[in-house]
Amino acid sequence: MKAVIIKEYGDPEVLQLEDRPVPNHRPDEVLIRVKAAGVNRPDVIQRMGKYPAPPGAPSDIPGLEVAGIVEEVGDQISRWKPGDKICALVAGGGYAEYVSVSGEQCLPIPDTLNFTGAAGLPETVYTVWHNVFQRGHLQPGQKLLVHGGSSGIGITAIQLAKISGAQVVVTVGTDEKGAACLQLGADAFINYRTQDFESLLAERGVDVILDMVGGDYFGKNINILNDDGRLVYINAMKGPRVDLNILQMMRKRLTITGSTLRNRETSFKAGLTREIEEKVWPHLIRGLFKPVIYKIFPLKDAADAHRLMESSKHIGKIILSV
Repeated sequence: MKAVIIKEYGDPEVLQLEDRPVPNHRPDEVLIRVKAAGVNRPDVIQRMGKYPAPPGAPSDIPGLEVAGIVEEVGDQISRWKPGDKICALVAGGGYAEYVSVSGEQCLPIPDTLNFTGAAGLPETVYTVWHNVFQRGHLQPGQKLLVHGGSSGIGITAIQLAKISGAQVVVTVGTDEKGAACLQLGADAFINYRTQDFESLLAERGVDVILDMVGGDYFGKNINILNDDGRLVYINAMKGPRVDLNILQMMRKRLTITGSTLRNRETSFKAGLTREIEEKVWPHLIRGLFKPVIYKIFPLKDAADAHRLMESSKHIGKIILSV
């Protein structure tokens, strides 16, 4: 099969298309003939040598989400059969013509979606559902602040939070990105290049914050959280080390949490998959929630896809067509 390989750690050009053996699959796994794969920020970090694959996952083939057709199934698989159209969350190896994954981490592709759209769902939906709703406990009527509102994570968080009955404010780098977020349902946007989100949100505050920035955003986040607020981290692009006023946290009864998904055990991902199919997939089928695809690259141009990701010019998902 053809696969995109990280030849060495470094800039996007280290991504090269090579021939690799089709992966074997265990009795509890399916082999997927990949039609499209999502590009995510962790792929870029892995390419730089700062986010190694967990044990058992391909160490030099990036890619955390795919959509395609079931090619083969293991002896323990009862739900899926060859020919089924599915999307899946994988721990690595998605930038390839084939990938194997636990059958419990797969979801059916609705008839309303093509492979390209479906490939942009697993990583963002799993991340948002776990962090905003399971860890952040967002409730109807509460206010969610999403840093990076026009990212793949952001556009997913906006839509699912609005469906749940919450209010949503996002921070973005341009007014164009802000306008796109408003079209997806956000109630307001803050351009962090020209506005200070702390001063704008200080009076009424927010209940839940989804942050992928870290660094000096931390203190501002703490200041604008309402009593019993929840601050949830999924990345720390501006740095992981911060200063915490413990007494302020105690007075406001704040919850500060965060997670990474890639290294979680299969049983956890299986449970998350079941909950997402039950609580998110119906909205997808009814058209209340949709993937937003910014640009599609052929597999061989994965380096260009990474350059676009690093430029942060995109609004929504970047996809590789396999």
